[in-house]
Amino acid sequence: MSSYANHCSVIEEELDILYRVSHILSRSLNYRETLVEVLKLLHEEGGLANAMITLVDEDTGNLLLRAVHGSGAKLAREISYRPGEGIVGAILENAETVVVPRISEEPRFLGKLGVYDPNLPFIGVPIFVGEGRPIGVFAAQPGNRLDTLAEQARFLEMLCNLIAQTVRLALQVQGEQRVLKEERDKLRRAVKHQHGFDSIVGHTEIMRAVFEQVRMVSAWNTTVLIRGESGTGKELIANAIHYNSPRTNGPFIKLNCAALPDNLLESELFGHEKGAYTGANTLRKGRFELADGGTIFLDEIGEISPAFQAKLLRVLQEGEFERVGGAKTLKVDVRVITATNKDLEEAVMAGDFREDLYYRLNVMPIPLPALRERAEDIPDLAAFLVGKISRQQGRPLEITDSAVRLLLRHHWPGNVRELENTLERAAIMSKDGMIDRDVISISGLPEKPFAPTAAGGPAPRAAFTPPKVDFTDPDVDERERVIAALEEAGWVQAKAARLLDMTPRQIAYRIQTLDIKVRQI
Repeated sequence: MSSYANHCSVIEEELDILYRVSHILSRSLNYRETLVEVLKLLHEEGGLANAMITLVDEDTGNLLLRAVHGSGAKLAREISYRPGEGIVGAILENAETVVVPRISEEPRFLGKLGVYDPNLPFIGVPIFVGEGRPIGVFAAQPGNRLDTLAEQARFLEMLCNLIAQTVRLALQVQGEQRVLKEERDKLRRAVKHQHGFDSIVGHTEIMRAVFEQVRMVSAWNTTVLIRGESGTGKELIANAIHYNSPRTNGPFIKLNCAALPDNLLESELFGHEKGAYTGANTLRKGRFELADGGTIFLDEIGEISPAFQAKLLRVLQEGEFERVGGAKTLKVDVRVITATNKDLEEAVMAGDFREDLYYRLNVMPIPLPALRERAEDIPDLAAFLVGKISRQQGRPLEITDSAVRLLLRHHWPGNVRELENTLERAAIMSKDGMIDRDVISISGLPEKPFAPTAAGGPAPRAAFTPPKVDFTDPDVDERERVIAALEEAGWVQAKAARLLDMTPRQIAYRIQTLDIKVRQI
């Protein structure tokens, strides 16, 4: 065979190997696995023995072994090279290809891998991604034909171009995945903090008992029934249970059962097959299916009809159901948390609520107190809610002591939700961001204490006396001091003047100059 024909044959072999290498590299973004396959192919088809690929570690700048193929290669997984260390480190530092006719005669050869044949040549090629410093080094031992070492070196340089692009893409994807994972974990921590115990304000004994129940039940998969009047924060408790449970990384799906009629409720909870009814143009997963591996929160559970109660009982007992219009039984692993403001025991007695479903739901009941039953928490709640509204409005807000005392005299039939709505209205009405007694009054809250009716009215709240203001405290704002004295004196100016060691004329002047709206008794 002529030298030209031999040269053409070599080129064809190299092109074939490059094609097969590119095919291997395109299979997966797991570059470590694909690089090992590439080295195996080069050994079996390309006559390159004892090959290795090292890549620069971003943290240390050292070359770390990422792929190796040769006798005893498995023993060399923890090998690394500093820039300039040995022949491999020199290739990285100088960014140049090195060809050694006989590796045993190279003084820089360290033999860390323990796989090289000392009688064979050695070729080391830097791996580049665009301009700049190399990202790694490819090294291998070709056969004993010294006249072809330069050609083989050029072939390895072309091969490194293919490897570099794959490594670049894989590292880019890994970096993006790392950023997404960090962002996901950050969001999970933020959500857990937002829906954790810090979002539920209360230091009264009755609320401490609730917190203890929530902490205990969060660790288990027990079904929970949260009971309480509207506006007491049942959804907050459900959030806290899920995000402090082992299922915190799973989905948390919510549904208000009172918002839908039976036919829509069934489709919403269990899903439907395509063509199950008019308008069902696609298959749709229900809330239970979406909550698989996590938690489902069913609010207003006492509002579902007796007909639907039987269907719900099955999924609670067996964890299985069928989509509307489907015959396939689906099984899910879902923790169920429900909530109601109804007297379920009375509904069971009246035959409006299934007794077996009641016992299935009432495994771990958590009763939430009405706000009137924990009036001591109102100052802390007001401060917390004002801070929340301040963040929403993007401006500083402050609530005065006189405003808090006015809040303490209200009965709050709408509980915490009513308190939040009142403060939000007051914040809107406050031009300077100061929520005082006057702003609270004009926002719609009556100044007179709420008096429950004898028939049908809410029970009176537990007695709670707001702390008295120290009129001699120099840190108390003058306007707040005068208002506090008027409140303590029953808005009789002469009595308030004596409390402040003033004359009636002096306090009348203060009321006028401080723009205090005098309450009429």
